[in-house]
Amino acid sequence: MSKIEYSERFASHPGDVKRYDTEMIRKEFLIENVFEDDKVRLVYTGFDRMIAGGAVPKSEAITFEPVDRMKAAYFCERRELGVINIGGKALITTDGTSYELGFKEALYITQGTKEIIFESENPVHPSLLYLNSTPAHRSFKNKLILRSDVNIIPLGEEKYANKRCINQFIVAKTCETCQLQMGMTELQPGSVWNTMPPHTHSRRMEVYLYTDLEEGQAVCHFMGEGDETRHIWMHNNQAVISPNWSIHSAAGTSSYTFIWGMAGENLDFNDMDVIMPTALK
Repeated sequence: MSKIEYSERFASHPGDVKRYDTEMIRKEFLIENVFEDDKVRLVYTGFDRMIAGGAVPKSEAITFEPVDRMKAAYFCERRELGVINIGGKALITTDGTSYELGFKEALYITQGTKEIIFESENPVHPSLLYLNSTPAHRSFKNKLILRSDVNIIPLGEEKYANKRCINQFIVAKTCETCQLQMGMTELQPGSVWNTMPPHTHSRRMEVYLYTDLEEGQAVCHFMGEGDETRHIWMHNNQAVISPNWSIHSAAGTSSYTFIWGMAGENLDFNDMDVIMPTALK
């Protein structure tokens, strides 16, 4: 039995999404099951050809290989890959070089890397490896990004319930990439709003993974054009695809963390078109 499960989602026109009901919105944009023991689960989206998913190498190591639909000799033949660990300590081997990945640490794997092996240090507390991959046209260097290497940006205010800390893992300040960017935003206790005021960036799309959510709590993710918004209720360790034309913001019934990954033609993190709360509909 294959250890890799792969599915595809098509890109959607904003005019079409206006007519989607709740079931259709969830089917097209929500990734409900990201992590499964001893599996790699991947979703390929037509938006900038991003692949998002998760790997849980619990009982044994998993060799990360391409599926037939990719028509590639190895996964990173024409792709780069970002990994952020939100579980127990991981050991990732790339072309014979091993990296130890602790909790909330990241690894950038460049285009041209032929062998990738995921392994958990302790099967009782397995690694939860969140994966984002984008097409790449050249090679750089594989790089381990520790918490001490992260570029940290504090944002928000308590009175607006959006006090948060942006942790930039895979960005221009930490390592070179073709187009992939990844990071993690941690909300402070008592804050529930992320990315507020919301924004769009026409040259980049994103995928969000919501994590660190208390049992019994939920996050309401907002998407759509600023004057035609929709929402998706989400639970812990679920991901959502956010098109380039869509806002991406959320409010939780408690504080939480989300991991963001971006793909597109622009590596300028601050290139965004802000939409003020009073303009939202």
